[in-house]
Amino acid sequence: MVKKIALLLAVLSLNVLNFDANAVVILQYHHVSENTPKSTSVTPSQFAEQMQYLADNDFTVISLAEAVDSIKHNTPIADRRIVITFDDGYDSIINNAAPILASHQFPYTVFISVAPIDAGFKGMMSWKDIIALSDQGVTIANHSWGHEHLIRRQGKETQAQWQARVEDNILSTEAEILKRTGQSVKMFAYPYGEYTNKLEAILAKQGFVGFGQQSGAAGEYASLTALPRFPVANAYADLASLMVKFSSLPMPVIKQNISDPLLASGKWRPKLELTIDTQDIYPHQMMCFIQGQGPKKPIWLSENRLSIQASSDLAPGRSRYNCTAPSKTKTGYYWFSQAWIRPQDNGQWLEE
Repeated sequence: MVKKIALLLAVLSLNVLNFDANAVVILQYHHVSENTPKSTSVTPSQFAEQMQYLADNDFTVISLAEAVDSIKHNTPIADRRIVITFDDGYDSIINNAAPILASHQFPYTVFISVAPIDAGFKGMMSWKDIIALSDQGVTIANHSWGHEHLIRRQGKETQAQWQARVEDNILSTEAEILKRTGQSVKMFAYPYGEYTNKLEAILAKQGFVGFGQQSGAAGEYASLTALPRFPVANAYADLASLMVKFSSLPMPVIKQNISDPLLASGKWRPKLELTIDTQDIYPHQMMCFIQGQGPKKPIWLSENRLSIQASSDLAPGRSRYNCTAPSKTKTGYYWFSQAWIRPQDNGQWLEE
C-alpha cells in the first residue's frame, strides 16, 4: 500500500512538472513618492509593504538580465521569480526606493532617457546619481533619448527616414549609457509602452530585447521584443490585487491573428483570435476585460481557439484586452494582454 501511494505521488509530481510555468513576473514602477502624479506613483510605504511581502512569502527577486537569458534560451525558471524595473529615472528611485531595495538585497533595473537628465529636469536623477546606482550593481538600461512617441512619424517623414531616426535614437542612447556607466545591456523599454511590429523589427535588427507596459508574466510564449510587465501605480498598487499578479503565469498562446498594437484606420473594434494550449487551463473559466468597457466572456471557436472583440469602438490613445484563466495544477492565473494604439478619427494623435 505504501509503495502504491509513493508511486501515485511520483506520478502526480511528474504531471505537475509537465506544466512548469517557466516564467517570471516583471514589475514596472515610475515614482516612489507621495508628491508625484498618482497615475504613475506608489507611496514609499506601499513600496516597502510590497517588497516586504515578497521577502516574507518565498519569492525570489532576480535580475532582468537573468530573466531575459532564461527566456531567450528557454531554460527553466523556478517558480515565484520576480523582476523589479523602473522607467524614466526619477529621483524618488534613489531617494526612496533604493534604500528599501538595498535592505532586501533585491536587484533591479532603471530604464532612463538621456535628454531629461542632461537638461536637469526637476524630479529627475542626475548622472551622478545614476552612476552611483550603477556602481552599486543596479542595471541601467535604454528608454530612448528624449522619451519620445517613437511610433509616430514627423511631418512628411518617409518610412525609411523614420526608421533611420528611431535607430539613431536608440543607438545614441545606448552609447551614452555605456559612456557614462560602462553598461550596455541592450534592453529597451518602450516610452509610454507604445510599440508596433515595425518598431519591434528595429529592436530585433539591432539585437535589443524590448519591454512594454501590457500586463502578464513573461515566458516562452512572449515576444522578446515585446515582453510584458505589470505596471504598479495608483489603483494597481493595492497589495491584495498584486498578490494575484505576483503568482501569475504566462498564457500559453500558440498563435494569434493580430500582434501589431497599431490599429488600422477605422478598425477600432479589433477582433482578436487566439490559439491556446489548454492542457492546464479551465477554458470555461476564461474571462477577458476590454479596457474602458469592462469584463467580457470570450467566444470559443474550438477546443483551443477563442475570439474576443470590443463591443464598441476603443477610445483614441492606448488600451488593452486582458484575458485570465485559472491553472489546473498551479496556484495562480494564466494571464494575457494585448496592447492597442489608435489615433483619432482624423488621423491625428492625442496630445499628451
